[in-house]
Amino acid sequence: MDKVPMTQGGYDRMGEELRDLRSNQRPAVIKQIAEAREHGDLSENAEYHAAREKQSFIEGRIQDLEDKISRAEVIDIAALADSKSIKFGATVSLVDDDTDEKVTYQIVGQDEADIKKGLLSITSPLGRALIGKAVKDNVEINTPGGTKAYEVTKVVFK
Repeated sequence: MDKVPMTQGGYDRMGEELRDLRSNQRPAVIKQIAEAREHGDLSENAEYHAAREKQSFIEGRIQDLEDKISRAEVIDIAALADSKSIKFGATVSLVDDDTDEKVTYQIVGQDEADIKKGLLSITSPLGRALIGKAVKDNVEINTPGGTKAYEVTKVVFK
């Protein structure tokens, strides 16, 4: 079984989501199902079917989170602080060569990636291209809109 690399923050967020699903959402949906059953004929009861569908989603998400947490390999980013090259957990500042737009991403595990929050998956094309690079290195990636080029301006481990 493969280990799932993640940051401590990602591990903690998954744990919180799992606790919420188990202690809040699961009991709430069980209550919704019980209330919907009291309304009579289940074959035409939209509330019952919606609650059962929600329960199915919650149970699937709980299993998924339990699996990922059990296989989690939390990477100690502080131990990498002396590194000059980009590795898992690095916070990287880039400048777009075409637009001079500045962006900052932290390289994280696939399951904790959220580009809107600046969390870039290590398995994404840009994430893979950045690994091993250092400040002043250039990175090119092919995107559906054409080739994008960036210059690495800063690498920190925090």
